[in-house]
Amino acid sequence: MTHRLRKEGDYSYIEAGEGTPIIVLHGLMGGLSNFDAVINHFSQKGYQVIIPELPIYTMSLLKTNVKSFAKYLYDFINFKGFNKVILLGNSLGGHIGLYHTKLYSEKVKALIITGSSGLYESAMGGGYTKRSDYEVIKKKAQEVFYDPEVATKEIVDDVYETVNDRNKLVKTLAIAKSAIRHNMAKDLPKMHTPTCIIWGKNDNVTPPEVAEEFHELLPDSNLFWIDKCGHAAMMEHPDEFNVIMEKWLTERGL
Repeated sequence: MTHRLRKEGDYSYIEAGEGTPIIVLHGLMGGLSNFDAVINHFSQKGYQVIIPELPIYTMSLLKTNVKSFAKYLYDFINFKGFNKVILLGNSLGGHIGLYHTKLYSEKVKALIITGSSGLYESAMGGGYTKRSDYEVIKKKAQEVFYDPEVATKEIVDDVYETVNDRNKLVKTLAIAKSAIRHNMAKDLPKMHTPTCIIWGKNDNVTPPEVAEEFHELLPDSNLFWIDKCGHAAMMEHPDEFNVIMEKWLTERGL
């Protein structure tokens, strides 16, 4: 199932289904299509799934940071007229979801994070000194996954194009610095929003101990593991990811 990108006001997003809103937040180099299995599954299960295009490369450099993206998300939720939403975020998207929840907890019913930044950043924005070497970029893209075959040519091409665009590279590095600056270790113990943590056991970008730390620091969280899985569980093991998420939402009455 392919979903058409809608453009309304200052926002571009895809949307499917009716019911409780789930807003999906993509990562730094993650396309909206990374969540195809999520939108196809949950839009049939009584949820309205919305994936906005985050303004990662379109904000001014001054506003290219986690806090500005969280404010953008808040404005988008109000634009859509939602009272309370469920947030699902991968990588940088998880960090934006967490930071938004810190600032605007009244808007968030629940959080699902997978491979989220916010406590530890290893590969975000780093290691692009040989960015013109396609094979180097291909290897970096493959390292995101447990199974390198998941890094299709289309994914590698997207990453290659991004890191070889000077404007995008500058913003990628700004976001990497911002992610470190907006470390959430001190904030998490005060955040009581129900949180589902779904993590790949073989995540090289945000290793398993990061998930354990999130679980330890967040007062109302559950942690689930997916074996033989890297940094983007919803892409690498979409069916297992959906089963875990659906079961958690059901048990939590969401």
